[in-house]
Amino acid sequence: MRRGRNGLFLLASLLLCLVSAALPRMDVRAEGQKEYLDSLSAGIEKILSASLENGQQAVEELEEMSGSDGEEQEESDLVMVNVQKALNVRADASEDSDKVGVLYKDCGGRILERKDGWTRLKSGDLIGWASDEYLLFDDDAEAMADEVGNLIVTIETEILRVRAEPDSDAEVIGLLTADDELDIIDFVDDDWISVDYQDDTGYVSTEYVDVDFHIDAGETLAAIRQREEEERKAKLTANQGAVIVGGDDLRLLAALIHCEAGSETYNGKLAVGAVVMNRVRSGAYPSTISGVIFASGQFTPALNGKVARVYESGNIAAGCYEAAQAAINGETNVGTATHFRRAGSHDGIIIDNQVFW
Repeated sequence: MRRGRNGLFLLASLLLCLVSAALPRMDVRAEGQKEYLDSLSAGIEKILSASLENGQQAVEELEEMSGSDGEEQEESDLVMVNVQKALNVRADASEDSDKVGVLYKDCGGRILERKDGWTRLKSGDLIGWASDEYLLFDDDAEAMADEVGNLIVTIETEILRVRAEPDSDAEVIGLLTADDELDIIDFVDDDWISVDYQDDTGYVSTEYVDVDFHIDAGETLAAIRQREEEERKAKLTANQGAVIVGGDDLRLLAALIHCEAGSETYNGKLAVGAVVMNRVRSGAYPSTISGVIFASGQFTPALNGKVARVYESGNIAAGCYEAAQAAINGETNVGTATHFRRAGSHDGIIIDNQVFW
């Protein structure tokens, strides 16, 4: 762009100089010719001015498109699966290549390489090739990740103060321990995040928490075989003929409900259980309760260890057991919903303080 603009400037300047040099040598009697050259000179000046202005505008537009100071923006390496159930991942970029694992609906990963309509990606422990036909990239991938991913917050101090304002001198409105959960509302700045605290907005210092964004990861064939073998070894029981579950799955689902909706009404508890069972039945997620609950990035209490602690302690409310059994039996008050979050963050069915979709 600069070379073209400078060339145009030099050409226009040369023409202007030639006209200016010719004017003194003109015969005063050739008034018509002089007026013509004066007009030509003025026209060249206008062309020169407009060319410089347009050239500068074009440069600014290109710099704006590519980033500040003319630097190109970094491309995102995020990739998300765009399927209704599951996508096979191959050892090489070919449909005939060996299958090395599976990406379920809502899974994502990082791009390692792209060629010939295929993408080599890493999703959890799974590394392999997937067809671009079933993947989302760039803005589409970011949008889906925002839709299905979770911000996982780990409290890295024994006692975390929740303040009324994003200021270390602000009033303390509550205290949280390492076992508590945080529902992030927004990042205020590098030092503070706003959180949902007892149905109100509070603020905690980022110095004492670790925040990580999780999306569901795929499974390798080895992991799938191991899970299936463990399921075969487990004593299986049938509950009302609805879903075949492991002997401890009722307790595990009740523990998750206790963590996710322990303070909600029975309807809120049932809704969480129904979401888990909808995933088990859908074919788009792992086919077991434990597989769904411990899928990477989907249920915060499972990822931070709270579900395991509640499960081991056995301190689970009777209402959570009741809701878990009803969900296993096939009851649902949220239709076929497979996701939920804090109410107000998404469109869907609102029950108590959560929205389901």
